Amino acid sequence: MFCCYRDVMKMFILVVSPLQLVSYPSIKAMYIRVKRMKATYFIQCDPKETVLDVKHKLFTLIEKPVSSQRLVLMSTEEVLEDSKSLAEQQVENDAVVALTLRKDDNEFEDVDIAQPTDFSIS
Repeated sequence: MFCCYRDVMKMFILVVSPLQLVSYPSIKAMYIRVKRMKATYFIQCDPKETVLDVKHKLFTLIEKPVSSQRLVLMSTEEVLEDSKSLAEQQVENDAVVALTLRKDDNEFEDVDIAQPTDFSIS
């Protein structure tokens, strides 16, 4: 009986364990909160994705061209570069990112995120 158990454990250690390591997802999903005025969008992304990839995801939600979007990391107040990954720009899980849009005069609007005190209960 113990011989059978030992064979099963040996098979598990030699075959199944390496397969689990290989099949373990290497992509670590994270979420960022993209805010504009009173709206918040929760975007699932990967740290290896570029800011441009995130803008494409936003396009499906807000239908504004990616060229008219600008993302600002609120913790550092830095404008995120389209060609760099989120990880390269220290965007972490649950980061707050401000979305600003291009105005008619081709300039971007100022960051405008509603604060909890901006909401009143009547």
